[in-house]
Amino acid sequence: MLIAGFPAGSFQANCYVVAPAAGEECVIIDPGQDAVPGLDELLREHRLKPVAVLLTHGHLDHMWSVVPVCGARDIPAWIHPEDRELLSDPGKGLGLAARRQLFGGLEFTEPDDVRELRDGETLKLAGLELRVDHAPGHTPGSVTYLLPPEHGADREGGVIFTGDLLFAGSIGRTDLPGGDYPTILRSLASVCLTLPDDTVVLPGHGPQTTIGRERVGNPFLQGLTPPSGPTRGL
Repeated sequence: MLIAGFPAGSFQANCYVVAPAAGEECVIIDPGQDAVPGLDELLREHRLKPVAVLLTHGHLDHMWSVVPVCGARDIPAWIHPEDRELLSDPGKGLGLAARRQLFGGLEFTEPDDVRELRDGETLKLAGLELRVDHAPGHTPGSVTYLLPPEHGADREGGVIFTGDLLFAGSIGRTDLPGGDYPTILRSLASVCLTLPDDTVVLPGHGPQTTIGRERVGNPFLQGLTPPSGPTRGL
């Protein structure tokens, strides 16, 4: 398994490439601001061929470069339908002051090929299987991507890409349009706290962590109770 990434642009949003191994097909997760040079370098270094871009949500810092990345390689972008409108109008996901500051004369459009995600589906791309879980609260269409244990560096719980749902020691903000604090707490409980402690968390910003570490030490998770039933798996 090959997972590599870097913080892109002034927002320092983590962009990842995921492949079964070097020299194979891969998926790209969250190509943010100025992500193209860093992505080109990773793809050359590991001899990877992208087949899709996966977006954890529609905020600008995570999808800024989706059109040039998809267009240069003729690949689709995947996003939850509740965030799809942000691809062409990212200002809807920001406060008015931020919109004026960021955009100026910039215009955004959808990639030529946009595909909509469904909660609970398994994407089979580039020799990988990634489970999609709808996790609203930061945005209405936020999702996570879970790699099964066999893709997860021999860890029982695999690897989860959480976007701006869960960070090391914190969680995503809910004060922007479409955000909702009680909703993100429900998503954290149902999507994250049902996973084994050994699950590696690769967030949208900041360093990696594990579900177990966050269950014990993240103040926003204290008092949350996962739904009853078996732990999640693929």
